[in-house]
Amino acid sequence: MTGPRRLRIAVLLVVALGGVGWGVVRGVRPGPHNPILRTLGPAPKLRRPDAGVVAYRDAQEADVPAPEGPVTYSGAVASILREKCQDCHRPGQVAPFSLLTYDQAYRWRRGIKEVVLDRRMPPWHADPRHGHFANDRGLSAGDRRALVAWVDQGAPLGDPAGVPAPRVFPEGWSIGEPDVVFSMDEPFTVPAEGVLSYQKFRVKTHFPRDVWVQALEARPGDRKVVHHVCVFLEDKVVKEDGRLERPELVCYAPGDRPSVFPKGTAKKIPAGATLVFELHYTPIGTPRADRSSVGLIFARDPVSRRAISKGIAAKTLRIPPGARNHEVRSSFTFPFEARLLSLSPHMHLRGRDFVYRATFPDGHSEVLLSIPAYDFAWQSVYRLAEPRTLPAGTRIDCLAHFDNSADNPNNPDPKAEVVWGDQTWDEMMIGYIDYDVAEPTVIADRPDSRRR
Repeated sequence: MTGPRRLRIAVLLVVALGGVGWGVVRGVRPGPHNPILRTLGPAPKLRRPDAGVVAYRDAQEADVPAPEGPVTYSGAVASILREKCQDCHRPGQVAPFSLLTYDQAYRWRRGIKEVVLDRRMPPWHADPRHGHFANDRGLSAGDRRALVAWVDQGAPLGDPAGVPAPRVFPEGWSIGEPDVVFSMDEPFTVPAEGVLSYQKFRVKTHFPRDVWVQALEARPGDRKVVHHVCVFLEDKVVKEDGRLERPELVCYAPGDRPSVFPKGTAKKIPAGATLVFELHYTPIGTPRADRSSVGLIFARDPVSRRAISKGIAAKTLRIPPGARNHEVRSSFTFPFEARLLSLSPHMHLRGRDFVYRATFPDGHSEVLLSIPAYDFAWQSVYRLAEPRTLPAGTRIDCLAHFDNSADNPNNPDPKAEVVWGDQTWDEMMIGYIDYDVAEPTVIADRPDSRRR
């Protein structure tokens, strides 16, 4: 295989695995039994921000002046990187390099300027004209100007004594130190090549009583081969149409998918519950061992609202060969009053854009979230700045478009008709939502905290 062809496959896997970095893919060897290596073709391009969003932001920031005087790492830049970048740019996370020190930032200064100027980083895909979100990773105009000025001025350090300490992430957990961690009983060996169906592992909790959990995070043991982790309760719920639905606790996917709920809201895990870990593995050319985990933080305050996660899916989707802008819809109507907490769209490599719209019982509607340039490499949760009360009868409509044409550089096969499927070269259309409902107030019980 030629060098350029190997490079194209490497870049592709960066996209498919969520930007895990060059260290993951340098050793990738294409295997005859791995369709994603056989079919993906030309070099993919990471999604750039939507042109309309860029124009809107540029207009909003046109009058913001450049900073006066010198801009130093200690005076401004370290704090910006600490707040907006270190979630991902640290060891063991999806970014290919760390930004915890001055030397690291100086080394990557030109790249920082480039991705800040074209608004690729920090990755945040929500159209600012719709909704307000508590976890907005976007930079303010002042921060963008400061980072660019710092690079243009030679990236000076400033007073070393004024450099703030890097953020502390307990053993890599985004939610903070968990009260309890459950892991797969044994490591699973991912083979060097081939296509793996979803793997499922049962993990017993042994909780003696019902527990209420305010924050949850699924964490892959080996990010190089774990595409996603979803953790469910083993109990299944029969829906009105006769299908079984598993109560979802939390998922990990490229981007950020922990669940963090407001004070007084929590998810219930029944006494003695068994967790089901569902994992999608992607072989990378060498055998790897994975033992993924889920961390839980128990509610500290009385719980008066029960959190629920739901996927609003279109499982009958069928995308014609070569379709450039194929439309797919799904919807859900609340039969009860609820509070909307967050939204998280999910598609695969052909995903183009995604919109959530709420239509209320009085007939008026509004866009809750618009992602005009969907990026499979960054599947974010968009947490509302304030929970939104939805009266009974409110309908959530999800509208997505897919690009199955040869113009999509990430398209595995423009000649294929695409249907719902688990693998990356199949497609999905799911509008995940987190919401909560009123619950008789309980005093949350917290079992002994330990790792299991």
